[in-house]
This record gives sequence, C-alpha cells and structure tokens, in this order.
Amino acid sequence: MRHRRLRRKLGVKTKHRKALLRNLVRSLVLSKRIQTTLPKAKEASAMADKMVTLAKREGLHARRLLIARLGSEDIAGRLIKNIAPQFKDRQGGYTRIFRLGNRPGDGSQMALLEFSTFIEEPEKPKKPKKEKKAKEAKQERVEQAQPEKVKKEKLQEKTKEKEAEAPETKKQKETEPKKESEKKGGFLKTLRKFLTGDDK
Repeated sequence: MRHRRLRRKLGVKTKHRKALLRNLVRSLVLSKRIQTTLPKAKEASAMADKMVTLAKREGLHARRLLIARLGSEDIAGRLIKNIAPQFKDRQGGYTRIFRLGNRPGDGSQMALLEFSTFIEEPEKPKKPKKEKKAKEAKQERVEQAQPEKVKKEKLQEKTKEKEAEAPETKKQKETEPKKESEKKGGFLKTLRKFLTGDDK
C-alpha cells in the first residue's frame, strides 16, 4: 500500500531522480513528444505541468525560476514564448499520457508523453545568400567542366601576358631616379654631417 507516499521514487536516489525528471521535461519541450516508462511519464507529466504554469506567469522572476529548475535558458525561453501562449485559456492538464504496451526486454509498461495541444515551432528567417560566393562557385564549376586543352591554352595566354609586362616594368625601374639612400654613402653620410655639425 502506498499510504501517505505522494511521489514515486523510481528506484534511484534524490539527486538522480531530480536530474532524470529535469532531462525528461527538457526533451519534452524540445521534441513535444517522448517515449518512456509509465511511472517516469507520470512524474515527468506532473513536473511539466508545473513548469508550464510557471511559464504562463511570464516576467523576469518566472524566467529565472524556470532556468534554475530546468538548467537551460533556451528551454525556459521556448516554454515562455512558444508553449505557454497555447494554454492561456486552460487551467491545467497541459500534458497527456498514452499507454503503449510492455517493453520486450524487461516487460515494463511503456508510455507516450506529449503536450495536449499541437504546438508549432516558429519559422526561422532565412539568411540571404551571398552573391560573391555563388559567382565564385559557378566559375569553379565551369573550370572543372572544361577539358584540359582549354585549361592549358588559358595558362599559356596568362604567361604570355606576364612576359609582355615584364620588360616594361624593367625599363621603368631603370628610368626612375635613385633615392638618396641608394647613392654612395647616403644615410651614413648624412648622419656624420648631423653629428659633426657640418651642414655643407
């Protein structure tokens, strides 16, 4: 007889049981439906109902309590934004349990735990694709599709262009006047003049 015993111990110690129920509620918030054993489903259902009631209060204090009890800011935010507004007109009974049958290994009773109304996730805004990357990818595909002969011809054209540019750059370098530092005794000469005070 279970007289004066309010909750199931689930065959584990207190810290383990709290962590187990917290993880069940977190996975219920994320996936909206979980499959577990019947005693665990009943305990998780009770805890989930309390968390939804707390989330319906909204406010900073309620958010902080949810974070403390569930250990996640993301889960607390989802409860407040997505799940609690679905149950504004309802005073309890936010979850439901379906019995599934016995597990083949140990014969324990399995159950499906889910929210009692269908909850849709808000669509995330799509990020615009960058045009530059798309153009570069197209060019790479075109180059890969081209045969080797065409690639060789392009390489030869590029080398010819470089060779044509090379003599012009050499001539420019030759015609440019030399800087003072390149002249004979440039920097050292000016340093000596400065130190000795000969500004001649």
